[in-house]
Amino acid sequence: MKPAFDIAALNISWPSILPLIAVTVTAVLVLLIGVHVEDDDSAGLGWLSLGGLIVALFLSFALFGKQEQAFAGAIALDNFTAYFYVVILLVAGVTVLMSLDYVRELGLAGAEYYALTLFATIGMMLMAAAGDLIIIFLGLETMSISVYVLAGLVRRQPKSSEAALKYFILGAFSTGFLLYGIALLYGATGSIKLNAIGIAMRHAAGSNNPLLLLGLGMLLIGFGFKVAAVPFHMWTPDAYEGAPTSVTAFMAAGVKLAAFAGFVRLFIVHLWPVRAEWSMVLWVMAVATMVAGNLIAVMQSNVKRMLAYSAIAHAGYILVAMTAGGPSAGTAILFYLLGYVFTNLGAFAVLIALARRGEAHDTIADLRGLSARQPMLAAAMAIFMLSLTGVPPLAGFIGKFYLFAAAIESGYVGLVVIASIMSTVSAYYYIGVIVAMYMSEGGTSIIPLRVRPTLAAAVAIAVVGTVIIGVYPGPYLEAAASAFTSAYGPRPSPGMMIPMP
Repeated sequence: MKPAFDIAALNISWPSILPLIAVTVTAVLVLLIGVHVEDDDSAGLGWLSLGGLIVALFLSFALFGKQEQAFAGAIALDNFTAYFYVVILLVAGVTVLMSLDYVRELGLAGAEYYALTLFATIGMMLMAAAGDLIIIFLGLETMSISVYVLAGLVRRQPKSSEAALKYFILGAFSTGFLLYGIALLYGATGSIKLNAIGIAMRHAAGSNNPLLLLGLGMLLIGFGFKVAAVPFHMWTPDAYEGAPTSVTAFMAAGVKLAAFAGFVRLFIVHLWPVRAEWSMVLWVMAVATMVAGNLIAVMQSNVKRMLAYSAIAHAGYILVAMTAGGPSAGTAILFYLLGYVFTNLGAFAVLIALARRGEAHDTIADLRGLSARQPMLAAAMAIFMLSLTGVPPLAGFIGKFYLFAAAIESGYVGLVVIASIMSTVSAYYYIGVIVAMYMSEGGTSIIPLRVRPTLAAAVAIAVVGTVIIGVYPGPYLEAAASAFTSAYGPRPSPGMMIPMP
């Protein structure tokens, strides 16, 4: 007689997905209400979106300290999930805040813009909470498809359409690699559950299973595209330049955050026993990404393209720590990402302040003399540029310090030397922005921030985050350490072990 289905084994835990439910309900409400709202009067939809994100943020804080596998292991509820929930929701909230006036100025369809931002946020949160490979894929696609559309939302601008098309074509191509890698990894281990895969990897270490090796290669290509690692970075500069600036900020902070959440959980935690098979590939990717990102950024005159190559370079720095692996590196990555998102959101918020009547004004020449016209805005941009350079005591310096320290601890001194040299090179183009603002004349006129209070609030939040995380890193470092450590457990029972075929 066939045994009855045990529904209790599914561990249906609604609290684990309450933040996801809150964001989903908000997105649906925005769409339904947006049908009756004119595009020129869509600020209310933005405030509704922001309210839903704040509710989800409070629900996420309640998840800290919990440790379970919900929905038959599909959702991993731990401090790692809660940590990324909080940071992703902060990114989405600041993005909405800087978009309230910008969306109206560009004449975008508010309902579609805010709903797509929320749906992309849902995908990011799913990637952070994934307990199996299918949820990683579903989260990635939910996020990616939403961002593809957001990038091309300014249909009257050819660059926006070009950004969306390039991002979509290359993104779909990389998704094929990722999905094929998932299929091969399932074939090599017999499971899609990350915990079971981790156990299988301990049996697989040193086995040189060709199915496993090919699967790992495919997964590296898929994640490499999403984090903009060389040689899978080709989409980044055009997508960053062509997309609306608020969307670019969301891509630079949120997409990278979610991609590394899945990347770190899968590779550093569950595929760690077979790191000998993939660590050298990451070493090469890290060097290529840092060198290409920094050297090409030096030649850019458009700030959005410069920040795009900067994002590529920073992905390289994170890959340095991923190559090293271990608890110290994992903690450093999570801490670094926290400071990185505030810095990037702030830099793009300043570029939104430069925009006027639908014109971007996003070149270094447009920033000339900004300190004379808008001293507070120039000071904020200087803080962001110095943080990205790695100047103490800002978040960027502390983040790089822990990344490089973790790599040295694991014996990757040569890799850290290369990273340090490239970080020094980056000072040229970051400080070039500061020189333009403080030592040059000209530039474009700017609408004062006092008539755009929500954008001013977004810049202020980014400044505070960048400074506080650098000056007082202790609590955030402890939160990152607790989050990364929690990703290792709980382990499945021995009966759930999946032997290698």
